Parts: sequence; C-alpha cells; structure tokens
Amino acid sequence: MGGKSATKAAYFDKLKSLLDEYKTIFIVNVDNVSSQQMHEIRLSLRGEGVVLMGKNTMVRRALKGFITENPEYERLLPHVKGNVGFIFTNGDLKETRTKIVSNRVAAPARAGAVAPADVFIPAGNTGMEPGKTSFFQALGVPTKIARGTIEIVSDLKLVEAGSKVGASEATLLNMLNISPFTYGMTVAQVYDDGQTFGPEVLDIEESQLLATFQSAIKTISAISLAANYPTLASVAHSLVNSYKKVLAVAITTEYSWPEIEELKDRIANPDAYASAAPAAAAAPAGGAAPAEEKKEEEAEESDEDMGFGLFD
Repeated sequence: MGGKSATKAAYFDKLKSLLDEYKTIFIVNVDNVSSQQMHEIRLSLRGEGVVLMGKNTMVRRALKGFITENPEYERLLPHVKGNVGFIFTNGDLKETRTKIVSNRVAAPARAGAVAPADVFIPAGNTGMEPGKTSFFQALGVPTKIARGTIEIVSDLKLVEAGSKVGASEATLLNMLNISPFTYGMTVAQVYDDGQTFGPEVLDIEESQLLATFQSAIKTISAISLAANYPTLASVAHSLVNSYKKVLAVAITTEYSWPEIEELKDRIANPDAYASAAPAAAAAPAGGAAPAEEKKEEEAEESDEDMGFGLFD
C-alpha cells in the first residue's frame, strides 16, 4: 500500500509541476498507438514538450485537488475520458500539433475494429487462383477469370467509415495485402491559458482573423454613425466628416486658414492646376490634321489623273 501511495504522490507532484511550467496542454487520443510510435513522438518533442500518460481516475483525482488553487483546471476534467494522454508545451501550437499527428503507421484491418475511413478494393488482377472465387462472391465483389487468375472487375467499397470490420472483410483485405488504416495520435482538445477549444481552431489563418476583425469594426462604425453614438471605432470617421463640413463652410465664406488656401485657389483658378496629361493627349489630335490634309491632297491629285491616257 505504501508503494502505491508513494507512486500516486510522485505522479501528482509531476502533474502539478508540469501544469505550473507549461501554459498549453494537448489532450491526445492514443487509441491504436504503439509503444514505438510513443517513443518517436517523445523524441520529436524533446526540448519543446513533455508527454504524460496516466490512469484517468488518477488524473481526475489530481486535477480536483488542484482546482481549489487554480479553478481553471476544472475545464480539463470533462475531456479526461477514454484512452487519452497529456502533452505539455510552451511552443508554437501549430508546429507542435503537426509533430504530434504526423507520426502515423499503416495497419492491416482487424476484425471488430471500427473503420476510421471508407475502405475500397481497387479493380485489377489479384493473382489468386480461380478456386477462391466463391470467397469474393460471398462478399459481393464482382470478379472474372482472366489468364487463369481472379480479376476484380470494378472498384468496390468494402467497409464504410464508422462501421466495424467483419471477419470476412478483414481476411479478404489481408489476402490482398491491403493495409487500409493508419493509426497515430490525434488531438482531442487544446487547453491554453485557462481556455479549452477544439484542434480545428488552429487551422484558422491570421488573414481570416484580420478580415473578421475589420468587418466587425466596420459594422460597429456604421451603427455608431447612424445612431450618432460615438465609439472608439467611429471617432475617426466623425472627425473626418466634421472636417469636411468645416471645409464646405470655409469654401462658401471668406473664412480661411493656410491649409485651405490652396484648395480655394484650385477652385477659383482650375486652369492653373490643369494636368499636363490632357495637353499631351491633345497633341496627337492636333498633329493628325496635316497628315489628313496631305492624304486629301494626294487623293485630289490622283482624281485629276483619272480618265486621261498617256498620250492625251
């Protein structure tokens, strides 16, 4: 008994020290993850994160003991269920998640296992002898005999995602040397600075956040201006609109100040500020007239020659 108590106390101390040291926790699902994969993931995270496994009952008991001091740990409790583990890190969340989920290995189908994805059998020659045709027929796989071997006529969905793999399906897939599934760690939840969220949040790009933020600011500004209620988002627009009104009053009156004198002068003497571009554009139009006159002269000269022979 004393040994078990000491082990639990050591585990509680380790969990508490990790909670104090790291601000982010990846709650990961480790179903069908081999010990070799665990070892490789630990190596890939060395210096950036720490993997901690433990019995759910012991983890929950430890967290409940820490809640009095840190109430935010209560958000972790609903996610401590099933075959899960903790990965503590202070590094970049996206990079850490990539390292966690990238270690995957192909695995053969096992009878009774739940298929994580649809399993298809591709069309083509299997190289099997015709005596096994009945096995394919029992599973509804369309086949024919070609050059003394069994050939699958068309692609067939053998197992649907979310359903259990039957013994016959598993045997057929193994006979065809098809390993349809890949297994590895998956991120179930992320805890960061007292908040928990799904891993899909990490897929949101910074540009999306900025676009949403700008849209929200525009909406607040529009509502504030329409309601004539000043807010931080609308103050700049209110100042600009007010200055426009001041400019309008100054233009229609004799009141002036240095910054507006050029504007008034532009309105009073528009020709003085005319751009050089229109003048340059007008030049070809004026220059084209002599060419047109020359063409007309040539046409008149040719018309005078019309109807006369060489010796007339």
